[in-house]
Amino acid sequence: MDNTFKGRSMKQSFDWKLVIIYLLLVIIGWVNIYASVHTSAGTSILDWSLRSGKQFVWILTSLGLAGLILFVLPPRIWESASIPLYVGVLFLLVAVIFLGVEVKGSRSWFEFGPVRFQPAEVSKITTSLLLAFVMSRPNYKITEMKSLVITALVIGIPMLIILGESETGSALVYVGFIFMLYREGLSGWFIGAIGLVILLFIMTLTTNPYTSVLAAIGILSFCAALNTGRIGRWLLIYGSFILVMSFFPIGWKFLTDSLIPGASIINEVDPMVQDAIRGASKWSFLLKIKPLYILILIGMLAVPVYVIRSYREKDQFLFIAAMGFIASVILVFSTDFIFNNVLQDHQRKRIEVLLGMKEDPSGVGYNVNQSMIAIGSGGLLGKGYLRGTQTAYGFVPEQSTDFIFCTVGEEWGFVGCAVVIILYVLMIWRIIHDAERSRESFTRIYGYCVACCLFMHLFINIGMTIGLMPVIGIPLPLMSYGGSSLWAFTILLSIFIVLDHEEKKYF
Repeated sequence: MDNTFKGRSMKQSFDWKLVIIYLLLVIIGWVNIYASVHTSAGTSILDWSLRSGKQFVWILTSLGLAGLILFVLPPRIWESASIPLYVGVLFLLVAVIFLGVEVKGSRSWFEFGPVRFQPAEVSKITTSLLLAFVMSRPNYKITEMKSLVITALVIGIPMLIILGESETGSALVYVGFIFMLYREGLSGWFIGAIGLVILLFIMTLTTNPYTSVLAAIGILSFCAALNTGRIGRWLLIYGSFILVMSFFPIGWKFLTDSLIPGASIINEVDPMVQDAIRGASKWSFLLKIKPLYILILIGMLAVPVYVIRSYREKDQFLFIAAMGFIASVILVFSTDFIFNNVLQDHQRKRIEVLLGMKEDPSGVGYNVNQSMIAIGSGGLLGKGYLRGTQTAYGFVPEQSTDFIFCTVGEEWGFVGCAVVIILYVLMIWRIIHDAERSRESFTRIYGYCVACCLFMHLFINIGMTIGLMPVIGIPLPLMSYGGSSLWAFTILLSIFIVLDHEEKKYF
């Protein structure tokens, strides 16, 4: 090679800022794990009988894995090995359902003596690698249905298997890949669709199906108007319709009460009296007609109009909006079935507590209440290292794993929490910064996958500890106790660093 391209030094080509942030988060996590498990007997942070001592071993082995990836293995091996690695981890994900041990209702762990291994953590790496491989092919176009289906399968297969393991938290992380897909050209309306599904699900649980269907009509019609630029027309026609239909249930009740004597109390009397009330008026058939059915009928009558207009005006979004309404109605009517038959009992209880449907401060809401007490008691600067009472007396279960952030909040206060969050934000920003500067699609896409995984873990875990998300059991990256999680995030990040280094080496 020409001496002109001898290469840049290691100092210049490695993103050392990213490495330093990684080390800081690992060390902060380690000392806080010790704070959450230490006793008044003055045990050492390196004591093997404590989780802090075991975490130190995981840290050393993680650094060994990072060194292997950064300095020994050829960087291009990850692209060529993405398919066999993905298939191998899929096999492990299926095998653990039958051969793994059950931990807290989830059969997602292999156990080898004192060591446990969770394939779901590794699957984020292999899925990210295969996504980068598939999407960086020359013939890949995210706007084409074939490419979109392949991408959905790459993400969906491991996600569904992990759901089968009852690992809802790990499966939810896969939703974050939507942000990477958006960066690569996927329409932002897909993200909006996910938001609409979540909104309708929550509204149906906390309010009623009528409100959810009306909200779906309003949102979908507004999006269609926004897409065509006809906001004024939407305000005049659909806005007026939504306003009128908001009061329709009240008007319908007033109508039935006026025409059918005793209609207002029909649900409060015995069946024989109900039959008597119905038989006393020729308008009793109105009692069988629900405002919800009238609203759905109006919406269904509008669907073919939207479909015809989409064909005439060559506007595909109108067709999507029409199909979206049908899907929304199906979702609203299936919400109760999903909630009561698909979700597990502990998941239902956590969602009910989170949404304020039930109060259970001593049951499923105990962890969150104690976590919020711990974080709130820390104040601005915290109580001081190893001085947290909630931490020292073990009021918060799983405080060294899923709830490690509340240890930071109690002992280091608002300032400590802010520092930790800023470090994570800087890490994600550095990854996106490096990915954007990459000339190779594989590195860029993989970098965004890494950023998405980190963001979802951060968002869900911290949201969980402060009561904004249901408790679904998901570690805080690099800080929570556990070898599988630490290894997985170390490998995930190290692969990106070495791919980024390989590109910067000669430029």
